[in-house]
Amino acid sequence: MSRLGTETAFEVLAKARALEATGRDVVHLEIGEPDFDTPPSIVAAAVAALERGETHYTPSAGVVELREAIARNVTERRGVAVDPSQVIVAPGAKPIMFYALLALLEDGDEAIYPDPGFPIYASMIDFAGARGIPWPLRERNAFDLDPDELRSLVTPRTKVVILNSPHNPTGAVLSPATIRAIADVARERDLWVLSDEIYADILYEGEHRSILREAEMPERSILLDGFSKTFAMTGWRLGFGVFPAPLVQPVTKLVTNSVSCTATFTQRAGVVALETRPPEVEAMVREFRARRDTIVAGLNAVPGITCTMPRGAFYAFPNITGLGLGRSAEVADRFLYEAGVAVLAGTSFGRAGEGYLRLSYANSLANIRSAVARIAEWAPAARAPSGSRAG
Repeated sequence: MSRLGTETAFEVLAKARALEATGRDVVHLEIGEPDFDTPPSIVAAAVAALERGETHYTPSAGVVELREAIARNVTERRGVAVDPSQVIVAPGAKPIMFYALLALLEDGDEAIYPDPGFPIYASMIDFAGARGIPWPLRERNAFDLDPDELRSLVTPRTKVVILNSPHNPTGAVLSPATIRAIADVARERDLWVLSDEIYADILYEGEHRSILREAEMPERSILLDGFSKTFAMTGWRLGFGVFPAPLVQPVTKLVTNSVSCTATFTQRAGVVALETRPPEVEAMVREFRARRDTIVAGLNAVPGITCTMPRGAFYAFPNITGLGLGRSAEVADRFLYEAGVAVLAGTSFGRAGEGYLRLSYANSLANIRSAVARIAEWAPAARAPSGSRAG
């Protein structure tokens, strides 16, 4: 159990709530959760399923109707031919990550993951008994991955490469050239790819491109996706994976042994979400775009802070080294306790996140403007020599 990590977002949330309990006002930019309600048509589908009595076990891999809807959706929106038999439904996308890495990794294996990146990647690699190899994303490359660096990281022990695009925490999107080059390495070195595409529908320019579209990649790739971000369904716990045929039966056994199945009425709601794609989805993305533009412009106006423009997801990843205030974790604490803005240190996502903070703009425009104003007011005093500060 000591090999398991955690998500710092929940720890910062707890600190922010404790601060609020003392009477302080805090703007929450720490949690990566859409602040929108689930579209009413999706809620209605779940209620109808409950009223029909759909509260019993289902097949471990999911109800046929949802697996068929997922296969159609992936085929149409990603341009990848998927059979429903390849789809496994789970209570959230995290279990797909858990199952895939448990199925593929053994003691002594190596898995390469993005750094900074979602912290559960490294946690689950360690838990599976393998060795995690961080693959740095650098601001000078617009946080795109470097395929040549991937080649240098691969060893005879490497079995899995994890991708995430659009990316948490930077908001970067892998370029088509990068995806093609990564596919070349995977084929050459006989690697599995776990492609985390949970933010695929929260994209501000161009179209999402999955590595599964590359030649021979469907046979060696696992697509991880879910309903939490696109449909504002975080609390519903509904995710899925698309697996190569040889992995379907073993991973389904993992589902049976761990959670039995996913709630039936939740799955019925998922069918409606995919087949009707409520208009609230596109409205949510438009609102995220407006928030992105507001927070990036506001951060770049603060002396000592620079922020690249995210192309997807709903996170800003500003460089705060110009503030000269020390390590990211210390600056994140000062944002909370002195400015009243809850954010995450870049190092919550790996060592390469030092010098950065992650701000989730899954909050209202009014709150984002308030947060930026607080930061702009706080930063000059924070940077001033201690002897010149008021009070």
